[in-house]
Order: sequence, then structure tokens, then C-alpha cells
Amino acid sequence: MAMSPAEHRSAQQRAAGYYHEAGVVLRSDEIDSIEVADFGLGKLATEGLELVTYINTTRYCAKELVLFPGQTCPEHRHPPTGPGKPGKQETFRCRRGIVYLHVPGESTAGATAQAPGPHYTMTREVVLQPGDQFTIPPNTLHWFQAGPEGAVVSEFSTHSTDENDIFTDPRIRREPEVK
Repeated sequence: MAMSPAEHRSAQQRAAGYYHEAGVVLRSDEIDSIEVADFGLGKLATEGLELVTYINTTRYCAKELVLFPGQTCPEHRHPPTGPGKPGKQETFRCRRGIVYLHVPGESTAGATAQAPGPHYTMTREVVLQPGDQFTIPPNTLHWFQAGPEGAVVSEFSTHSTDENDIFTDPRIRREPEVK
């Protein structure tokens, strides 16, 4: 399901407001290039992500993520992409709001995040508040959801190849479709 250009632009402008509130300064061309990922599900309010990529080289990557209130980045992993390429390792650092990160491990009793569908299997919840960070090893299933105020998260990682990500939900398409 494709987003309309108006929906896409509205999400970009809304994300720009979150960046501004978190003290993240973006140029106008960066605001215009905010990626709006609805993962082809057409449910941006519940399953989606907005992001700016600052740099992505063969050695490292830096991104700034926005999650609207209750918005979830679906469960996925970053697999090996070839010999000597174990997959992306990433560190999330919460800048604003609260993020509920779900990773392998013992299930968290009374977890706050609510999986928006059946394709969420990780039940250990790590709560990230501003200033908290967590590193996810390569090829590790994870998903994350914003708290009630939304969230801004800095991502620092090895080389990012989003097109190679493997999602638990087979319907997901990583590249957004706007028309």
C-alpha cells in the first residue's frame, strides 16, 4: 500500500518537529529528505519509522530516528552480507522520550510495549530513556516502540544495508512507496 505525497510530507514535517524539540538541528534539505518508512504495511501510525541518515560508508553509519507516540519499528535482524561481513551492529542512544527495545533474552514480566501484530517474537524489554543506550549485535532479532510522547533515537552502527534486513513479517517491504 503506497503513501500519498501529502501523507509522506506530513510525516516529514511532524518528524522535523520532533527533531527540533530534541535539539537536533537539520538543514532544510535534510528535512526534505527525511525518510518515511511505513514498511509497505500502510499503518504508519502503528508500524513505521522516520529517519535521517547522516553518513553511511563501508565502515560506519550514523542516523537519527523518530518514532511517533506508540509507533513501532517491526521485528527484524541485520544478517551477514558476505564473507567477513557479519551484519550490522548498532547502538541506539535515546535522545528524547522513551523507547521500549525488545531483544533476545528472558521475557520481561509486565512489559510496557504492545506488539501491534503477530510477527513479534522478542519479549525481553529494555527501556531506554534520554541518555540511555544499548548495543545490538549483528544478526540479532529486535524491535522497538516509542512511549506515549514519541521518541528521538541516535543510531550509530557499522555499514547499513537496509535492503538486506530480514523482517519476521514476510509482507514487509523496506523501501517506501509514495504515489
